[in-house]
Amino acid sequence: LGVFLTCTYTAKEATKKTKKAKLYVPQIDCDVKAGKIINPEFIVKCPPGCQDVKYRVYGTDIYASFSSVCNAAIHSGIIDNTGGKILVQKVAGHSGYRGSFSNGVRSLSLPRWRESFLVSEGKPRKGVTYPSILEYSPSKSTAVKSGNVNVPTGDAVHKEYQTTPVPTPATQMATTTPTPTTTTTDPSTTMPQPTTTPSATRTTAAAAKTRPGLHRVRDMAFRGTSTSASNRNILRHSTGIQRQEPVDTFQRAVGSPAHLAMETDSWKPGLSLFDTGFSSKEELNPKPLEPISQGNQNCKVDLSFLMDGSWSIGKRRFQLQKRFLGNVAQALGIGSSGPLMGIVQYGDDPSTEFNLKTYANSKDLRNAIEKIQQKGGLSNVGKALSFVNKNFFLDANGNRGGAPNVVVVMVDGWPTDRVEDASRLARESGINIFFVTVEAAAQSEKQNVIELNFVDKAVCRTSGFYSINVPSWFSLHKVVQPLVKRVCDTDRLACSKTCLNSADIGFVIDGSSSVGTGNFRTVLQFVANISKEFEISDTDTRIGAVQYTYEQRLEFSFDKHSTKQDVLNAIKRISYWSGGTSTGAAISYASEQLFSKSKPNKRKIMILITDGRSYDDVSMPAMAAHQNGVIAYSVGVAWAAPDELEAIASDPAKEHSFFVDEFDNLYRYVNQLIQNICTEFNSQPRN
Repeated sequence: LGVFLTCTYTAKEATKKTKKAKLYVPQIDCDVKAGKIINPEFIVKCPPGCQDVKYRVYGTDIYASFSSVCNAAIHSGIIDNTGGKILVQKVAGHSGYRGSFSNGVRSLSLPRWRESFLVSEGKPRKGVTYPSILEYSPSKSTAVKSGNVNVPTGDAVHKEYQTTPVPTPATQMATTTPTPTTTTTDPSTTMPQPTTTPSATRTTAAAAKTRPGLHRVRDMAFRGTSTSASNRNILRHSTGIQRQEPVDTFQRAVGSPAHLAMETDSWKPGLSLFDTGFSSKEELNPKPLEPISQGNQNCKVDLSFLMDGSWSIGKRRFQLQKRFLGNVAQALGIGSSGPLMGIVQYGDDPSTEFNLKTYANSKDLRNAIEKIQQKGGLSNVGKALSFVNKNFFLDANGNRGGAPNVVVVMVDGWPTDRVEDASRLARESGINIFFVTVEAAAQSEKQNVIELNFVDKAVCRTSGFYSINVPSWFSLHKVVQPLVKRVCDTDRLACSKTCLNSADIGFVIDGSSSVGTGNFRTVLQFVANISKEFEISDTDTRIGAVQYTYEQRLEFSFDKHSTKQDVLNAIKRISYWSGGTSTGAAISYASEQLFSKSKPNKRKIMILITDGRSYDDVSMPAMAAHQNGVIAYSVGVAWAAPDELEAIASDPAKEHSFFVDEFDNLYRYVNQLIQNICTEFNSQPRN
């Protein structure tokens, strides 16, 4: 009996301690970003007052790791501005973060980032032990030797930390290759035990089961009013207008859309950025299609047609639309090295008829178009755009990455839902939107249009390049060649340009004696950290570099290296020069030798790194560079002069100039620099 009582008492005490430990939830400040916290899963308490534009958020539902944790929770609707407890789970990097306005918070878009996080209600998951003290990434870097390059291991390097056995979030995005490990929880213990999963499919299924509702569909606003079978032949919702020809109620079986495939970057602790062999975007894509036809190589685009299948169009006009699409496919010259084309039909709800990789020549594509049957329903264009944005341009569906994404929307009359928000999200994802409107609303019919000027609100530019109005379906054949010409004019496809693929970035690097050999290698690492985040090719972002002392030296020009790995290798090969500090002359030299040779459609960005006051004037050369369209960022270290940094930087100076007290802290501004570059890009006017 004594032994039994002793065991019972001990068990109760242990239970009390366990319960007491679970009660404490650490509090964080509004400006804390998920990337600063090492723990992969944690519960925290947010203070009141985090709903502020200065606490920036990137993404919707899935957020980039340099977003404010608390403001992201407000954006997602988990908490409001009064604060509260939230559960944060780190997941893999995302191939695109879409901005949106939700719960009083405007989030921004970002094409790609290496780490993401999800937020949900602050309730612990069964069997998971959560930290009472959060682990933050160090304020100063810990150098990891790889050859002769010091690599700071913080947010910039994305080193993986693990201090105690913690669960890998089961909702990591499914990739095109199997996920090697995941984590499950043994019901008999609170410590998670890692297990091996045989395929990515099982991991994805586990994700959906573990955290339902985290991946919310954002197109709720685009739901049209449903109609019963008895009134489906009505032209538009709430109108009495009808087409004259009879309507056949064909219905096509639709397969489920493919799972979203995410890009992820593979990182190994302790490796130099130069040694990890960063995978370019092209390297992450699936193997190319079998070249049944090479196609028109002067028109390499990934194209989706949104086909109007609503009841308003009628049987005869639907056949004319199919004939038009077949003629476009023939004129494009479909092929694996040229344009690829898929079709989504929309009515009440959109569905994919076939994706980019289904057909690789014009003949097979035309035959497939002829077999499409009309869906019927309303003309919910906004809902269709939202569907295409999230489901169509995926690697699994044949998206090639290097080809511009183009959507051509066919509209009979006018949409029955709003298109502005859905099209904005699609544009921010880099999708080029064209509209072909047929038989637009007459003056007497405009009272029935839900969203006036819907075309101007949807397309990439309101110059007329992205929109074609056709007076009748019977004259649609006349616009085949004009449409093909515009779709293939890749130099004018503005929406495919993002902050990561549309710049000429020139680094101007201080190589003076005060820097020193070791610190110079740290500067080169900083340059590499920034460069590797961009999509580098001869048609995307290009990188150049100048080193200066009293004199200047062109290390490599914009057209020298066309792959990410070549750029990183070139940065590694830059040798330390040593000498004085003539920053003004270096700016003038970079303007003449780098930016004067920049392409007209590229944003010219100069990032200057210096550790001291210049021997010459910097304000006049900087002003001349600004007037020539160069966006200048200045990064000062140690003895750099703040007044010179502000003179070099573009306006507003506080968003274009940075200062750190020592070289080892440079890595802390990698995220901020890229964030500012993308914020500035996203704020540009569309017209």
